[in-house]
Amino acid sequence: MSSRENILTTIKAIPRENSLLPEISAFEFPMDHKAAFILSIQANKGEVIAESELKDFIAINRFEKILNLAKGMESLSTQPLPSDAHELNELEVAIIQGQFGVAENGAIWLTDENLGLRALPFITEHLVIVLEEKSLVSNMHEAYQRIGAQHSGFGLFIAGPSKTADIEQSLVIGAHGAKSLRVVLR
Repeated sequence: MSSRENILTTIKAIPRENSLLPEISAFEFPMDHKAAFILSIQANKGEVIAESELKDFIAINRFEKILNLAKGMESLSTQPLPSDAHELNELEVAIIQGQFGVAENGAIWLTDENLGLRALPFITEHLVIVLEEKSLVSNMHEAYQRIGAQHSGFGLFIAGPSKTADIEQSLVIGAHGAKSLRVVLR
Protein backbone atom coordinates (compact mmCIF):
# COMPACT_ATOMS: atom_id res chain seq x y z
CA MET A 1 0.00 0.00 0.00
CA SER A 2 1.36 3.42 -0.94
CA SER A 3 1.69 6.28 1.54
CA ARG A 4 -1.25 8.04 -0.10
CA GLU A 5 -3.51 5.00 0.18
CA ASN A 6 -2.40 4.46 3.77
CA ILE A 7 -3.32 8.06 4.70
CA LEU A 8 -6.72 7.87 2.98
CA THR A 9 -7.53 4.52 4.63
CA THR A 10 -6.61 5.95 8.05
CA ILE A 11 -8.82 9.00 7.48
CA LYS A 12 -11.75 6.86 6.33
CA ALA A 13 -11.45 4.72 9.47
CA ILE A 14 -11.94 7.69 11.82
CA PRO A 15 -15.41 7.39 13.36
CA ARG A 16 -17.67 10.35 12.56
CA GLU A 17 -20.76 11.42 14.34
CA ASN A 18 -23.67 12.39 12.10
CA SER A 19 -25.13 15.73 13.00
CA LEU A 20 -27.88 17.90 11.57
CA LEU A 21 -27.08 21.14 9.85
CA PRO A 22 -27.68 24.20 11.99
CA GLU A 23 -30.95 26.05 11.60
CA ILE A 24 -30.39 29.54 10.23
CA SER A 25 -32.93 32.02 11.46
CA ALA A 26 -34.40 34.71 9.22
CA PHE A 27 -32.31 37.84 8.99
CA GLU A 28 -34.17 40.89 10.21
CA PHE A 29 -33.84 44.16 8.35
CA PRO A 30 -34.93 47.02 10.60
CA MET A 31 -34.91 49.88 8.07
CA ASP A 32 -37.57 50.99 5.62
CA HIS A 33 -36.72 49.25 2.33
CA LYS A 34 -37.02 52.34 0.16
CA ALA A 35 -34.92 54.55 2.46
CA ALA A 36 -32.23 51.88 2.84
CA PHE A 37 -32.15 51.25 -0.92
CA ILE A 38 -31.70 54.96 -1.67
CA LEU A 39 -28.87 55.24 0.88
CA SER A 40 -27.19 52.15 -0.58
CA ILE A 41 -27.38 53.46 -4.16
CA GLN A 42 -25.91 56.79 -3.04
CA ALA A 43 -23.11 55.00 -1.15
CA ASN A 44 -22.32 53.14 -4.39
CA LYS A 45 -21.97 56.50 -6.24
CA GLY A 46 -25.37 56.15 -7.92
CA GLU A 47 -28.44 58.34 -7.76
CA VAL A 48 -32.18 57.71 -7.32
CA ILE A 49 -34.25 60.13 -9.39
CA ALA A 50 -37.83 60.77 -10.52
CA GLU A 51 -38.96 60.31 -14.14
CA SER A 52 -39.10 64.10 -14.59
CA GLU A 53 -35.47 64.37 -13.44
CA LEU A 54 -34.50 61.74 -16.02
CA LYS A 55 -36.10 63.80 -18.78
CA ASP A 56 -34.25 66.90 -17.52
CA PHE A 57 -30.95 64.97 -17.40
CA ILE A 58 -31.39 63.91 -21.03
CA ALA A 59 -32.46 67.40 -22.18
CA ILE A 60 -29.69 69.29 -20.34
CA ASN A 61 -26.95 67.01 -21.69
CA ARG A 62 -28.47 66.93 -25.20
CA PHE A 63 -27.98 63.19 -25.55
CA GLU A 64 -28.75 61.92 -29.03
CA LYS A 65 -28.13 58.18 -28.77
CA ILE A 66 -30.60 56.77 -26.25
CA LEU A 67 -31.80 53.19 -26.12
CA ASN A 68 -34.83 52.57 -23.93
CA LEU A 69 -36.07 49.10 -23.03
CA ALA A 70 -38.06 50.12 -19.93
CA LYS A 71 -41.84 49.89 -19.81
CA GLY A 72 -43.81 53.12 -20.03
CA MET A 73 -40.93 55.36 -21.11
CA GLU A 74 -40.74 54.48 -24.81
CA SER A 75 -40.83 58.13 -25.92
CA LEU A 76 -37.30 58.67 -24.59
CA SER A 77 -35.70 56.23 -27.03
CA THR A 78 -33.93 57.63 -30.09
CA GLN A 79 -32.81 54.31 -31.56
CA PRO A 80 -33.99 50.70 -31.75
CA LEU A 81 -32.21 47.76 -30.17
CA PRO A 82 -29.64 46.53 -32.71
CA SER A 83 -29.06 42.85 -33.40
CA ASP A 84 -25.30 43.18 -32.84
CA ALA A 85 -23.71 44.59 -29.65
CA HIS A 86 -20.95 46.25 -31.73
CA GLU A 87 -23.56 48.76 -32.91
CA LEU A 88 -23.87 50.03 -29.30
CA ASN A 89 -20.32 51.40 -29.18
CA GLU A 90 -21.42 55.08 -29.18
CA LEU A 91 -24.50 54.66 -26.98
CA GLU A 92 -24.86 57.57 -24.55
CA VAL A 93 -27.82 56.45 -22.40
CA ALA A 94 -29.36 53.01 -21.86
CA ILE A 95 -32.65 52.79 -19.98
CA ILE A 96 -33.60 49.29 -18.82
CA GLN A 97 -36.15 47.71 -16.50
CA GLY A 98 -34.81 46.11 -13.32
CA GLN A 99 -36.48 43.02 -11.85
CA PHE A 100 -35.90 43.78 -8.18
CA GLY A 101 -33.60 45.74 -5.90
CA VAL A 102 -31.88 44.84 -2.62
CA ALA A 103 -32.27 47.38 0.18
CA GLU A 104 -29.15 46.39 2.15
CA ASN A 105 -26.67 47.07 -0.67
CA GLY A 106 -28.48 48.74 -3.59
CA ALA A 107 -27.94 45.81 -5.95
CA ILE A 108 -30.44 45.48 -8.81
CA TRP A 109 -31.08 42.12 -10.49
CA LEU A 110 -31.13 42.00 -14.30
CA THR A 111 -31.44 39.09 -16.74
CA ASP A 112 -31.48 38.63 -20.52
CA GLU A 113 -35.16 39.53 -20.37
CA ASN A 114 -34.23 43.08 -19.31
CA LEU A 115 -31.08 43.65 -21.33
CA GLY A 116 -31.82 42.81 -24.92
CA LEU A 117 -28.07 42.46 -25.42
CA ARG A 118 -25.82 41.40 -22.55
CA ALA A 119 -23.26 44.12 -23.31
CA LEU A 120 -25.81 46.92 -22.89
CA PRO A 121 -25.22 47.92 -19.23
CA PHE A 122 -21.44 47.83 -19.72
CA ILE A 123 -21.06 49.61 -23.05
CA THR A 124 -23.34 52.58 -22.46
CA GLU A 125 -21.94 55.82 -21.12
CA HIS A 126 -24.82 56.37 -18.67
CA LEU A 127 -27.07 53.63 -17.31
CA VAL A 128 -30.63 54.20 -16.07
CA ILE A 129 -32.54 51.37 -14.40
CA VAL A 130 -36.28 51.69 -13.85
CA LEU A 131 -37.42 49.78 -10.79
CA GLU A 132 -40.77 49.27 -9.09
CA GLU A 133 -40.67 50.21 -5.39
CA LYS A 134 -42.80 47.18 -4.53
CA SER A 135 -40.05 44.92 -5.95
CA LEU A 136 -37.52 45.85 -3.24
CA VAL A 137 -36.34 43.04 -0.97
CA SER A 138 -34.55 43.38 2.38
CA ASN A 139 -31.29 41.55 1.84
CA MET A 140 -29.30 39.20 -0.36
CA HIS A 141 -30.84 36.15 1.33
CA GLU A 142 -34.26 37.17 -0.01
CA ALA A 143 -32.71 38.10 -3.35
CA TYR A 144 -31.18 34.66 -3.82
CA GLN A 145 -34.49 33.02 -2.94
CA ARG A 146 -36.11 35.02 -5.76
CA ILE A 147 -33.35 34.20 -8.20
CA GLY A 148 -33.64 30.50 -7.41
CA ALA A 149 -37.15 30.47 -8.85
CA GLN A 150 -36.06 32.01 -12.17
CA HIS A 151 -34.91 30.20 -15.27
CA SER A 152 -32.60 32.56 -17.11
CA GLY A 153 -29.43 31.83 -19.00
CA PHE A 154 -27.77 35.02 -17.75
CA GLY A 155 -28.22 37.32 -14.77
CA LEU A 156 -26.28 39.91 -12.83
CA PHE A 157 -26.53 42.38 -9.99
CA ILE A 158 -25.62 46.01 -10.67
CA ALA A 159 -25.14 48.27 -7.66
CA GLY A 160 -23.64 51.45 -9.07
CA PRO A 161 -21.56 52.82 -11.91
CA SER A 162 -18.38 51.04 -12.92
CA LYS A 163 -15.55 51.85 -10.55
CA THR A 164 -12.07 50.70 -9.60
CA ALA A 165 -9.36 51.82 -7.21
CA ASP A 166 -6.60 49.68 -8.73
CA ILE A 167 -4.95 52.56 -10.56
CA GLU A 168 -2.57 54.18 -8.06
CA GLN A 169 -5.20 53.51 -5.37
CA SER A 170 -7.39 56.34 -6.68
CA LEU A 171 -11.10 55.80 -7.24
CA VAL A 172 -11.90 55.93 -10.94
CA ILE A 173 -15.55 55.90 -11.97
CA GLY A 174 -16.48 54.57 -15.41
CA ALA A 175 -13.28 52.60 -15.88
CA HIS A 176 -14.91 49.37 -17.09
CA GLY A 177 -18.47 50.38 -17.92
CA ALA A 178 -21.08 53.06 -17.35
CA LYS A 179 -19.89 56.38 -15.88
CA SER A 180 -23.14 56.86 -13.98
CA LEU A 181 -26.08 54.90 -12.64
CA ARG A 182 -29.44 56.52 -12.11
CA VAL A 183 -32.36 54.57 -10.72
CA VAL A 184 -35.93 55.68 -11.40
CA LEU A 185 -37.88 54.25 -8.48
CA ARG A 186 -41.61 54.12 -9.23
